[in-house]
Amino acid sequence: MEHRPLSELGHVADLKPSEVPVLSKRERLDRWAELLEREPDRLLRTLDEIEWKPKAVRLAMRADNSALTVAFNDPVLRTAGLLSDRFGDAVNFFQISEHDAHIVLCSCHGGQFMRAEEAARRVRGIRSPSLWSLYFGWLR
Repeated sequence: MEHRPLSELGHVADLKPSEVPVLSKRERLDRWAELLEREPDRLLRTLDEIEWKPKAVRLAMRADNSALTVAFNDPVLRTAGLLSDRFGDAVNFFQISEHDAHIVLCSCHGGQFMRAEEAARRVRGIRSPSLWSLYFGWLR
């Protein structure tokens, strides 16, 4: 095998940079909800009392087998820029408020565990606030 610098390979092969999918906020949230809906009865861990944590701790929060783990395990979302299954990275990637992330992920809204189907319903609720009451039966 002959080794050549990358700059020389353009003459031998058709090199194209890999394409990173550009997903809109809605597409990102829809993808997350769809991933959760694939295993509706799966029990997911919630994040413990997010609202009581200092900001730095809150942004770094994660839990094994959480709704964020489901998102981060998806190669499409990772390729699109999801950096980890931490609360702060999810807020940034999905372009949602900490309040909205709290509604989806916090233990105060469902206990230590939540069914994936419920997490998907919450993701769809924050995606379409005008339809919030249809997803939850509550007004926002």
